[in-house]
Amino acid sequence: MLHGLRIDQVPRASPLMAGRLSGRAARVAKLLAFALVVQVFVLPQIGGARRALGVLGSVNGLLLALVVALELASLLAYARLSQQLVPARWRPSLRVTFGTVLASTGVSHVVPGGPAATAAVNYRLLNGAGVPTEAIGFAFGIQALGSAVLLNLLLWGALLVSIPTSGFEPIYATAAVVGTVIMAAFFGAVIGLLRGRDAVAAAVARAVGRLPRVNGDSVRTRIESVAHQLAGLVDDRRRLWTVVGLAAANWLLDAAALWVAIAAFGHRTDPAGLLVAYCLANVIAAVPLSPGGLGIVEAVLIPALVGFGAPRAVAAIGVVTYRLANFWLPIPLGAISYALVTGTRRSGGFTDEIVTQLSHPRETPP
Repeated sequence: MLHGLRIDQVPRASPLMAGRLSGRAARVAKLLAFALVVQVFVLPQIGGARRALGVLGSVNGLLLALVVALELASLLAYARLSQQLVPARWRPSLRVTFGTVLASTGVSHVVPGGPAATAAVNYRLLNGAGVPTEAIGFAFGIQALGSAVLLNLLLWGALLVSIPTSGFEPIYATAAVVGTVIMAAFFGAVIGLLRGRDAVAAAVARAVGRLPRVNGDSVRTRIESVAHQLAGLVDDRRRLWTVVGLAAANWLLDAAALWVAIAAFGHRTDPAGLLVAYCLANVIAAVPLSPGGLGIVEAVLIPALVGFGAPRAVAAIGVVTYRLANFWLPIPLGAISYALVTGTRRSGGFTDEIVTQLSHPRETPP
């Protein structure tokens, strides 16, 4: 919902505004094309041109196919996680959920600082499948926060294994502090909602109700709904552990794709070291400086993998290969999935959703 309207009821922009938005979309497309050229042709030069060509000549094609398969499996686990977080009476099919995850992931890789556009796609597709607004908000809110907590737990576990053999780096302390803050906030909010739902809802409603155009009673109702759904998830232990397992599978399958991408060029990275590099890159990329952490993930992964023993040329080309599957592949797949889930026949459907968010930046789902 957008202030009482369904997302597909938002008025279309005027011809003049549409022209301006088309210009913005064209600039975004040009920037993405430039980024793709830099990633494919410039990053491998970090390892040296001659060494990079030598590495390319030894690539294992079957392992490259496995990289793509692991990325799709990771996205499928994320979709299954989204599905499990929706109460059974509203739960959409896996086909719809997987299509929604692909579409929203594609949007997040196109729009700079795209959480609003990502949320809009999630709400539009799942609302169309009969999932109410409060269930969608809970599912994707818990999914995002819970996945962030689990990522930091994986980082801590990898550090405990790798530090005794590989040593300590200052960036580990920074990541540990960030992780501690995230987990403390998450578990504090969970405990507060489970043990003091009414008090927390009333306190938040009073605080935000003083803001202009914010209805305190509506906020309180939404918080109580979230607390009720959270209690239902915690009480259903089987469902809870399924959710945790799927969240872990999402991260670990993606990390496995990175390991296989490097192995495809002849180097077997130490799993603990690779997991440290992977988790560090994703923790830092959580800061929304670029779409999907473009440039940030690469800048962290390549030197970190070199530090754990990967040849520089192999690390550079392996990371580029991984990011082609991890970052670039969901963009066309997302466009196709959006059209399939919505039944959209015109090719501009996916782009129009992005353009709508650029033209209505404040009209994001609650």
